[in-house]
Amino acid sequence: MSLNLKINGAFLESLSKDSRQFCASPTPLFRLRLISPDGQKIEICASDAKQIENIGDSYVFSGFCTDIVVNIRIIREKDLKVFADITNNSDCAVEWIILLPLRLPALCGDGGEDGSSLLLPYNEGVIIYTLSKLYDMPPEYPSYGNYMMFPNMMFAQTASYLYDGGDPGYLTVSANDPARGPKEITVRGGELIFKLYCGCEFGQSVIIDYPLVISCGKGGWEEASSAYRDFFESNLPPYALKVKENDSLPKWYTDNTVVVSYPVRGIHDMDKMDPNALFPYVNALPLIDDIAEKSGMRPLALLMHWEGTAPWAPPYVWPPYGGIDAFNEFRDALHSRGFMLGVYCSGFGFTEHSNLVETYDNSQRIKDENLLEIMCAAPDGSVSKSRICPGQRSGYDVCPACERGKEILSEAYTPLFDCGADYAQILDQNHGGGQYLCYSRRHGHPPVPGAWMTVKMQKMLSEWKKQSPGMILGCESATAEPYIGMLPMSDDRYELSSILGRPVPMYAFLFHEYIRNFMGNQVSDPLPRDTDALLYRLAYSFAAGDVPTLILTPEGNISPSWGTRDFSVMPDKETVLKFLKTLSDARNSGLSDFLNYGRMMPSPALECGLAPFGNSLPALVSVCWEYRGEKITIVINPFEQNVTAKCDGRDICVPGRSVVTIRM
Repeated sequence: MSLNLKINGAFLESLSKDSRQFCASPTPLFRLRLISPDGQKIEICASDAKQIENIGDSYVFSGFCTDIVVNIRIIREKDLKVFADITNNSDCAVEWIILLPLRLPALCGDGGEDGSSLLLPYNEGVIIYTLSKLYDMPPEYPSYGNYMMFPNMMFAQTASYLYDGGDPGYLTVSANDPARGPKEITVRGGELIFKLYCGCEFGQSVIIDYPLVISCGKGGWEEASSAYRDFFESNLPPYALKVKENDSLPKWYTDNTVVVSYPVRGIHDMDKMDPNALFPYVNALPLIDDIAEKSGMRPLALLMHWEGTAPWAPPYVWPPYGGIDAFNEFRDALHSRGFMLGVYCSGFGFTEHSNLVETYDNSQRIKDENLLEIMCAAPDGSVSKSRICPGQRSGYDVCPACERGKEILSEAYTPLFDCGADYAQILDQNHGGGQYLCYSRRHGHPPVPGAWMTVKMQKMLSEWKKQSPGMILGCESATAEPYIGMLPMSDDRYELSSILGRPVPMYAFLFHEYIRNFMGNQVSDPLPRDTDALLYRLAYSFAAGDVPTLILTPEGNISPSWGTRDFSVMPDKETVLKFLKTLSDARNSGLSDFLNYGRMMPSPALECGLAPFGNSLPALVSVCWEYRGEKITIVINPFEQNVTAKCDGRDICVPGRSVVTIRM
């Protein structure tokens, strides 16, 4: 399916295929922002140009308020490929450019065509039906965690407009950037935007030498994602290997694992940090033994509030609360059972003082060592307090591209690498493994964000990977694409997608042969707090090839999610463990290779009605996998009642709380 593009002067006027129009109204061909030497921001739009020339495939814009020339090149083949050159004769730095912002037709929840929606690579992946649900926070310094940024909460460089109307199809926009530099990917003011950060010096010209690819086709969200999967596999990031071929992964990585997470102090992040019933650490062993026995799964105990400094007060976490001996006793007891130990850490923040443990304070050290110089800075050079988890701590964001900042982080985390634990969520609060925006001119990096951020992160994470050969490192949210080879298991938290729309396993569709995440601590889950909702989330993660997760209360009950404070409604523990045993038995009865090494395929049509949660979630969870030429669809019913459905035109009955495998 080839696209028809019409440009009129400075504006994209039409983008269509046959009778379907994808451009609801004209938009300028580009917008960009410059940063002046004194930190001022200057925004320029294509329509600001006093002179526009069309020469072959190029549209050349000049005569702006500052001395730049912008050349937009559009190659019209089966797909559209858009490039940009910015000749910069000013004294400014080009911070970012937005290429071909596209004003989409209305989504179905906003009055548009039935089935029209937006697919974004947010956490696990989400289909959005109304734009009012989308976060509208343009990335600015100081950084905030919920930006729709890649590599961050956005794990890939692609987005798709989906439509149905009885004949499903898609329009996909992808940045095929092998360097995987930072980008904002979102819809703002009805426009689908790809904001490409340029990472250049003052007065330096910019060449966007990778294409923004616009394509269309027939099918659903999986078909819309397939071309980007091809790009990924043709341009693998460092250390990315298929799980089947990756000898650096420990054996437990592909075992029948369940993550068991809990705090050893307090019950939630803003609680009083007194030891609870699961401290000393060994107090949890009977609970973990019981979970292992009843679920048939191998537990990874993942500790929260274990830091000897203060919870969520990075970067210094060592020694553990209660001392090294108590921690080692617990580690050894887990290992003697064949279980694993993991810990949460908090990334690149530098804590000035903890709001949870009053005695933990670094304010004098920051002053004595002039540590503000290593922190992320604004375009004017000023340093502001961090906006990441300000309830738990007050402090700043370390720039890991600064040599002294990198040394501070290494100093803090090296003892952890040697502690004998099996997993460290080293970059909790750094979603996807990305760093925060920094405009400092004193750190040795360009004065605006760009691909240098990805390069610096990859270098540091590769060094950490070598320092911790027996330990898996991870981050908050699904590991973003450029770091898959260094952070091979992370806290997926796909439930956050439920806030925006319908979660879909887009991450696993793109990357599962190379990485396996875990279900995550499910913080901020919008679904009900009861047993059925938790079983549904467990079924979803299992079917997507991820490791299921249980959150324990200090009393040993199963919490619906991390951060719960109201325990008046709780999942039934025995029912949850029995369901995990059902999943475990299914995995051990022929599904393990598919879930460890398989390639996710477009799922066959499933007619089963909707779950009682809203968000357009189907009543049954289903995923199609292919491994070594064999294709199966896994269908899971997390509810007590039997469900009758049609799968690929076939009538099926899925008994309550069971797993059915359909050979394709």
